[in-house]
Formats: sequence, structure tokens, C-alpha cells
Amino acid sequence: MMEEHAHIRSFVRRAGRMSPAQARFLAEMMPKIGVPYAPTQLNLDALFGRAAPRILEIGCGMGETTAWIAHAHPENDYLGVEVHLPGVGSLCKRIAEAHLTNLRIAQHDAVEIVRDMLPEKSLSGIHIFFPDPWHKARHNKRRLIQPPFAALLASRLEPGGYLHCATDWQDYAEQMLAVLSAEPLLANTAEDYAPRPAYRPCTKFENRGLKLGHGVWDLHFIRRPFLPSS
Repeated sequence: MMEEHAHIRSFVRRAGRMSPAQARFLAEMMPKIGVPYAPTQLNLDALFGRAAPRILEIGCGMGETTAWIAHAHPENDYLGVEVHLPGVGSLCKRIAEAHLTNLRIAQHDAVEIVRDMLPEKSLSGIHIFFPDPWHKARHNKRRLIQPPFAALLASRLEPGGYLHCATDWQDYAEQMLAVLSAEPLLANTAEDYAPRPAYRPCTKFENRGLKLGHGVWDLHFIRRPFLPSS
């Protein structure tokens, strides 16, 4: 049953300039691998043509990390969610050039995709890497990781499935840690922040920041098999 509740959008639709290559691959690939939004649950086995562990990535950016992970782990299927057209076009180009068959793209609001289209306990993992920090205090309410969405994400994980977030904003890391730690269905796999798992590549942007002394915080939670006793 579809869950009805309004939510604050955590993104702004920016036009952005698309390169000719991005536009071409967007037009060619989205009819083949795009997942249009509809308020009905997906049959993930039919979507991917097989039964396999399913990983959701929210906010693919230009697709570098998303495509790298999908290529490195052909045993898994990946659903990437991104709203910005240049990023979707770039990811389409990477999928075509690498001949990836285990990656699909939804260009839509992630909250609505998760809420309306993904069945409960259908995901083995969720990646949220470097979401918009909305660093001004008056904009913090627009951050993606808030208690209602954390509960929604947890409900879509199978028992033992993981939620992996990463950010380079310390105050957002602290908020994520507080929000995810308060969600009854989730358990932290670390005392607080986790080491970067080997499956998450370190991007050029991240490496540049690390060399300048900027921090990066990874959070790795799993879904409990049952609710803890009170």
C-alpha cells in the first residue's frame, strides 16, 4: 500500500548544460534502461531480468562512482536515482561505453521512488554518497537524511541489508549519525563513523579535499532482523 505523506524536497532542479555526447546518450539509453516514475511497486526481477541482490544509489551525480561500483560487482543489480539531466546523461554514457547490464536509472525525486515504487524488504543495500549538505542553518530542513526518510529507507532493506552514507560536511555527518542511530530498525556497524568500505572508490574530488585536510565521514548501518526490545 502506498504511504501518503508530504515531504520537503532535498534538491533544486538546476537546468545545467548538457554536452552533445550526454544529450545523445540520454536519448539513446533512457528508453532502454530508464525507470519512469509511477505510483506502483516495481517488479525488480522483471526489471533486471534476474534475481540478484539489489542496491539503490540516491544521488548519482555525474555517475563516476555509480558506474564503477556496478562494473566491479556484476553479481549485484543497481538502481541509480538522479534528478539532474547532465548527470543522467553522463551516467547513460558510462553505462553504454562499459556495456553495463546491471544498472538502471530513475530520473525522479528519490523520496517518491522509494515510497511508491520499492517494495518493503526488497533491497540488499542503499548508497547515499555526498548528498547536498544544505550547509546554511536555515536550509538544514532540506537535508535528505531526516527521521521520516530514515524510517522509510530502513523499511525497504531486507534484514541484514545495509545503509551506507558518506559526507564531507562534519555537521551533516553528526546529524546523519544522530538520525540513523535513533531509527529502531537500524544498527550501527561501527562505534560511530565507519572506515570507507573498499567498494566505495575515492573520487578525484574527494582525493583533492583530503589532500587539503578536509574530512570525509562514512556511516554504515544495517537493518536489524527484528525490533530491539524496549
